[in-house]
Amino acid sequence: MLTELHVRDLGVIEDLSLAFGPGMTALTGETGAGKTLLVEALHLLLGGRPAPGLVRGGAAEAFVEARFVMEARGGTEREIVVARALPASGRSRAWVDGRMAPIAALAELAPSLVDIHGQHEHQSLRDPAEQVRVLDAFAGCDPASVVEARRRLRSARDRLERLGGDERQRAREADVLRHQLAEIAAAGLADPGEDDLLAVEEHCLADLAAHVAAAASALGALDPEPGDGHEVAGALAAVAGAAGALAGRPGLDELSGRLRSVHAELADVASEVRRVVDTWEQDPERLRAVQERRRVLADLRRKYGATLADVLAFGAAARARLDELEDTDAAAARVRAEIAAAEEDLAGLEGALREARRAAAPRLGAAVAARLAALAMPGARLEVAVGGEGAGEPVRFLLGANPGEPVQPLHHVASGGELARAMLALRLEVAGGPATMVFDEVDAGVGGEAALALARALREVAAGRQVLVVTHLPQVAAFADHQVAVRKQARSGRTVTTAVVLGEDERTYELARMLSGHPGSATARAHASELLALRRASGDGRAQRVGAGRR
Repeated sequence: MLTELHVRDLGVIEDLSLAFGPGMTALTGETGAGKTLLVEALHLLLGGRPAPGLVRGGAAEAFVEARFVMEARGGTEREIVVARALPASGRSRAWVDGRMAPIAALAELAPSLVDIHGQHEHQSLRDPAEQVRVLDAFAGCDPASVVEARRRLRSARDRLERLGGDERQRAREADVLRHQLAEIAAAGLADPGEDDLLAVEEHCLADLAAHVAAAASALGALDPEPGDGHEVAGALAAVAGAAGALAGRPGLDELSGRLRSVHAELADVASEVRRVVDTWEQDPERLRAVQERRRVLADLRRKYGATLADVLAFGAAARARLDELEDTDAAAARVRAEIAAAEEDLAGLEGALREARRAAAPRLGAAVAARLAALAMPGARLEVAVGGEGAGEPVRFLLGANPGEPVQPLHHVASGGELARAMLALRLEVAGGPATMVFDEVDAGVGGEAALALARALREVAAGRQVLVVTHLPQVAAFADHQVAVRKQARSGRTVTTAVVLGEDERTYELARMLSGHPGSATARAHASELLALRRASGDGRAQRVGAGRR
């Protein structure tokens, strides 16, 4: 429900604040006083496109702000504050609960906040989804089973697609995996560090003569053979001599032991080096084999991973996927059977829903037409077109506003007043929609007895929600729970719009003005009092005081 509205520098409105209550509120005043600007302010707050020239002359920007109170889960209330600034030039800005937001965020909130019936586009009943909901509510249909059946069918189809698509697609994927696994298996790959070991071996084999010469030089330094040209004893003999020189001397035993340990290590190294000198021979065949093996491993890394560990991991994953695919045919057959059953179930549920909608469509059209006849639209008709397939969607509401005219979709109806009355008639027959409804131009072309019927209809709708109506009809204004007089006056050479909440005596005066143009006329005031008495006789228990302020 809308509780507060603040408008600044919008057209003839300089700075105006209004507080609203539940039930029906009539906005009255002379033509051009600024009543429709208040509706325009709400239109802007719902993300609507501004009309040109809305910013008050001399102002940098127009600003509108509103507070809504919505019922949340558990019966608690939740407040939403929306605001929008409309600069004289440049892009407009929006806020939701004090935080900056895109204009689109206001449009997303609109369906839950306000329905504006008139010349603005914020009318939920123009939305095809809302038309379906209205028809279902009238028919007593619950589409939940169809929604659930569609969800199950989508889930089954998604699972079939995740299995790998059709059989030919799965067969192609399995063939590729088998080829990849065969290539990895043929390589006999087992050790992820194999290529590092082969790189060392290749380096040795490629430069074997230099390696043997280096080993011989090292052996000569460690343990030279007698008569091989070495005049100095080798490292082994020198260390042995040093250990012997220290042996048996108190205080030097530890050093002697350490030298013996060094001698043992050097002897082992000398043995390994001698083995290289004595056994290593040129082996071109082994070199070629090592190089070929490394080319095989490089090819695997190029195709399946940066390292041999990655190649092994790829092979494991490919094996798991192949096993899954080889079991897929049976799984796919099970899912296809599930899909067939889901399709049959959905077809039955959609068919039943479609027939229920078809049966209810002419009844809804007739009920709305009867309402429209009482609202000064005799001969108007509403046709509810239900699709011939599935659940009957899309559902379309088609209005023929005048006898002999073809019906057309609601969003093509040109007259704001006719469209507003059609929306009113629909809401009288079917509950739902936002908690706040705004009617602008709903009284266009209405008078006499039809005006009273319109007033009663608006009051009936307001029994379960908040209704704001811009009206020139005193009958409609009299039946409102609250009345706000919108007036314009000159101030410092400028026209300024004000809004005043009227008490009972003030309402009599305003209604007399609306009736005759002469609020001081005793006859007009008597008629105004009679209209207010009609409203009181219809039940005034739910009316609550509405406040307004002007800044």
